[in-house]
Amino acid sequence: MLDRTAPPVIVVDDLRKAFGRQQVLDGLDFTVARGEVFALLGPNGAGKTTTINVLTTLVRPDAGTATVAGVDVARDPDQVKRRISLTGQSAAVDDALTGIENLVMLGRLSGLTRRGARARAAELLDRFGLTDAAARRVGTYSGGMRRRLDLALSFVVAPAILFLDEPTTGLDTRSRRELWDVIRSLADAGTTVFLTTQYLEEADQLADRIAVLDGGRVVASGTAPQLKARVGGDAVELHDVHGTLLREVPTDGSVSGLRRALDVLDESGAEGVVTLRRPSLDDVFLALTSPDGQGSAHRGSRRREPADTLKELA
Repeated sequence: MLDRTAPPVIVVDDLRKAFGRQQVLDGLDFTVARGEVFALLGPNGAGKTTTINVLTTLVRPDAGTATVAGVDVARDPDQVKRRISLTGQSAAVDDALTGIENLVMLGRLSGLTRRGARARAAELLDRFGLTDAAARRVGTYSGGMRRRLDLALSFVVAPAILFLDEPTTGLDTRSRRELWDVIRSLADAGTTVFLTTQYLEEADQLADRIAVLDGGRVVASGTAPQLKARVGGDAVELHDVHGTLLREVPTDGSVSGLRRALDVLDESGAEGVVTLRRPSLDDVFLALTSPDGQGSAHRGSRRREPADTLKELA
């Protein structure tokens, strides 16, 4: 459960990382509250996976600091690893073993007794909706089932913080939504979830707070409604039969506001199809990020701050 009164569980300050001449993280700053579902959005190449790799001690930063559960990731990586779990872009399961065998094996490797490992495996199979498939080889599982098992493996020893790097990549719509339900239940139970994703709907549905990453920096952050408000409010639009926009009238989205907007369109005498446009995370994403994730500063021009972009949209 989200607790904003407690100190942040993740703190990133001026984090920098380069691979050769490519500056991937370029002064990254953000915090994550305890029990929060925090989503990091950005185009390919923006630095999402590198950020997770630094926070999970897989990659050492060049400069800046990052602490996870109060522990510096560079100074004491072993202590960080004891407090976290990571699920990457592909399921790390053994196809030759059954679902329960995967879980029991990891339980034993994590120090549980044989009885304790089997009890924990049964509990997790039930929690992640895999009890009926427990005795089946994982090689026969669907993509959604494999991802749920992968998440279950992350909870053999329950972590305080769960890192999910694009966890629903490659899943169909039904499997993606099933996994969203699992992630919500984990957050409701008190786990802090750090999520990277390219699916804007996913961040909209799951995240308490979202940071938009571009060119190795956070260019905007806030709740989904706060970010959407930055790229304009609701508007009633009038289109002709070919879909061309004829007129746009801003509205606050209330019943009275919509009625006033429709009256304005009526008085104009124009004919066409009326629709209500509401800002989406797609609008935020397109307004604040570059196509290649490198940021405009990497293309030889001054870095575009969010305020610059929003002025252009006005």
